[in-house]
Amino acid sequence: MLQYLSTLDRRVVFLLMGLAVAIPILFPLPLSYKPSVLAQQAFDAIETLPPGSNVVFSFDYDPAASGELQPMANALMYHCGQRKHNLYFMALWAPGAAICSDTIDGILLKRCEGYEYGQNYVELGYQAGLAGVIKIAVTDLRQQFKTDKYGTPLDQIPMMKGIQNLQPMDLLVSVSAGDPGSKEWVQLFVTPFPATKMVTGTTGVQSVSLYTYIPNQIDGMLGAIKGAAEYETIVNAKYPGPDGKPLPELQEGQRRMGPQLTAHLLMVTLIAVGNVVYFMQRKASRRSGHARGAAR
Repeated sequence: MLQYLSTLDRRVVFLLMGLAVAIPILFPLPLSYKPSVLAQQAFDAIETLPPGSNVVFSFDYDPAASGELQPMANALMYHCGQRKHNLYFMALWAPGAAICSDTIDGILLKRCEGYEYGQNYVELGYQAGLAGVIKIAVTDLRQQFKTDKYGTPLDQIPMMKGIQNLQPMDLLVSVSAGDPGSKEWVQLFVTPFPATKMVTGTTGVQSVSLYTYIPNQIDGMLGAIKGAAEYETIVNAKYPGPDGKPLPELQEGQRRMGPQLTAHLLMVTLIAVGNVVYFMQRKASRRSGHARGAAR
């Protein structure tokens, strides 16, 4: 057995990993999630705002990060929609504008009642400039965004009347995969204008760099797919679908946790087995060396 494990073909490992990921996808695991403090704080930041509050929602990621971030974007948008907040959508990443439009169609307009373009939601779209977009938008929004995503002048959009910059926003929601993203929003908007609360959803890699801003600048944070699953649990409990059951669109994070869990368990098991094999081989080698020495 020891000899077999020490010469195990890597293709067997690939097969095991494939099964560890595929089986939970085909047969979802009945997992339950206890929301973390950060996920609950993110929920409370949106929930406690009076209906009709102004929320700027920034899509700061691309399709490469959608697997990790899209479930939380769905849940955050749905929650804002159920609270009837006025939503100002924008994107610091070029692909984010298209992702935003798809999410609006699949979540806000499909699952939330009463939303009409220009009245209580608007798409400002993407503007080149990276973090410089934030710098300008927080003082003179119309210098950076002269029209909405569809070319309509901002003055012709009812909900943009009186909005000269982002400072009147009650809440910022940034779903972020990197630079520019949540960190830049903290430094260039929330820190100089602390009246605006901030909630962020980030990749697991980026979340580490944002903990230092909690709780002074960031009121709540969803980290990686686990954070999305936790937030889905809270939102589904408070705002279930018409039949009283969780919406399918708000179960994707929980569904993706299954393959991640089994893959991680397999990795830990393989690492443990590899170490056991190594030490057993070393012990056997020492014994054979002592035996040869005694024979001499």
